[in-house]
Amino acid sequence: MRSIGVSRSMASKGDRKRLALGPKGKRLSFELRLRQKLWAMGVPAAVLCGYLLWDEGWFAVCVGVMCVAMGWALVVSLVMESVLRPLQTMANVIAGLREDDFSFRARGGMRNDAVGDLALEVNALAAMLQMQRGSALEAVALAERVMSAMQTPVLAFDAAGRVQMLNPAAERVFGVRLGEVMGVPGAALGLDGLLLQKEEEPVSFAGRAGGAEAGARWVVKRTGFRMQGVPHVLVVLSEVSSALREEERNAWRRLVRVMGHEINNSLTPIKSIAGSLRMRLPKEGAEDLERGLGVIENRAESLNRFLQAYRQLSGLPKPRLARVPVGLLVERVVQLERGVSVEVERGDEELSVWIDEDQVQQALINLVKNAVEAAMGPDTEMAAMVRVGWTREKGDVSIWVLDNGPGITNPDNLFVPFYTTKPQGTGIGLALALQIAEAHQGTVRLTNRVDEQGCRAELRLPV
Repeated sequence: MRSIGVSRSMASKGDRKRLALGPKGKRLSFELRLRQKLWAMGVPAAVLCGYLLWDEGWFAVCVGVMCVAMGWALVVSLVMESVLRPLQTMANVIAGLREDDFSFRARGGMRNDAVGDLALEVNALAAMLQMQRGSALEAVALAERVMSAMQTPVLAFDAAGRVQMLNPAAERVFGVRLGEVMGVPGAALGLDGLLLQKEEEPVSFAGRAGGAEAGARWVVKRTGFRMQGVPHVLVVLSEVSSALREEERNAWRRLVRVMGHEINNSLTPIKSIAGSLRMRLPKEGAEDLERGLGVIENRAESLNRFLQAYRQLSGLPKPRLARVPVGLLVERVVQLERGVSVEVERGDEELSVWIDEDQVQQALINLVKNAVEAAMGPDTEMAAMVRVGWTREKGDVSIWVLDNGPGITNPDNLFVPFYTTKPQGTGIGLALALQIAEAHQGTVRLTNRVDEQGCRAELRLPV
C-alpha cells in the first residue's frame, strides 16, 4: 500500500513575507560587504602610519604601510572567521533540517549572546521538528497498519480520477494490485462509478471491477483530503450484502409463520378429505374422479414439501463448533454422491477447522449436488466431471468444487431463495449453503471457470 504523506499546503509566493538581511538596494553578498567595511576601517590606520613615517622617506612609509596592511589583513581574517563560521554552522544545520536530517546541532551557544541565541533557537527548532517528524511517521505507520488490517476496501483518487492508493482489502475485492494500477484512470478499471455513485445507495460491480467479490453489494462513502497540497478523494466501501440477506431472511421468517399457519390449516383437511373420498369411490366408472382426487393429494403434498423447505431455510440453528479435519469432511461428502464418481484433489491432510460439521457438510452436499446436476445436464456434451479439493490461503481454508457443466448464465439470481432453472429443483440449495457459510463467518462464491467450460464453487471458512 502506498505510504500516506502528511504535509501542510504551502502558501503562495505572494503571501510570503520576506525580511531584508541588510539595506535595500545592495547587490553585494553579506560576506563581501562585511569584508569591504573591515578593510575600510583599516584605511585610517594605514594613513596614520604613512603620516608618522613621512619624514623617514618613501621606503619607510611603504614598509610601514605594508606592515599595517598585513596586520590588518590578519585581523580581518580573524574577524571574518569568527563571524562567518557560526553562520555557516547555522546554515548547515538548517540545510540538514530541510533534508529531514535532524542529526546536526550547533554547539557552544549561550544566552544573552546574539550568535548564541541564534544557535540555541536553531537547536530548539531542530528538536521540535524531529519530534514532529517522529510523531508524523508514527501516525503514518499506524494509519498504514490500520488500512492494511481493515477488511473494508479503501481507495484514493487524485483530482483527475487516477488511482493513488489501494489497501489490501480493495486489491482483493477488485482483483488488482496497486503497482499495476497506480496512476491509471479509474474509468479504465471500471471504478469511475465510485466517484459518481450516490452515497447510502447500494451498488454492485461487474467485470474487472467485480474482482473476487462479484455480485456483492456495497455502500460508498467519500471524503476529500490533501496530499502534498493536491486535492484527493478518499473512497470507503461498506459491504451490505450480508445485512440485506439477513433482512430478507427476517422477512421470510415472518412470512413463513403466516404461510405455515394458513396453508397447513387448509392442506390438512384437503388431503384428508381427498383420501376419504378416494376410499368411497366405486371400483368402476370413477377413473376421472380418482385421477382428480389424486392430483389434489399430490398438490397438497407438494405444498407441504414447499413449506418444509421454507422452514429449513428460515430456521437454521446456531452452529455448534468443533474441530473437524477438512480431508475427513470432504471424504464424507464425496461418499454420499452416487450419480458421478467425484474426484478428490487432496490438500493439507492435517488442516482442521472449527465448524458445525452437520451444517457445513450439508452446505458441501448442496454444492456437490449442484455441480453433479450441472455436469450431467442436457447442455453438457462431454462426459460428466466433478472434482473437489481444498487449499489454505492465509487465515482461511478454501474448499472448492469444479464441474464441466454449461457454467453460470444468470449470476444475479444465484442465491435468491426458490429461484431455480432445474425442473425438479427447489431453489434453496445455494441459499442454504450461503446462509451456513455466513453463520461460520465464511463466504460462498460461484464463478465460471477460465481454463475450460464449467463452474467453480468455493466455500471459504476461517481456520
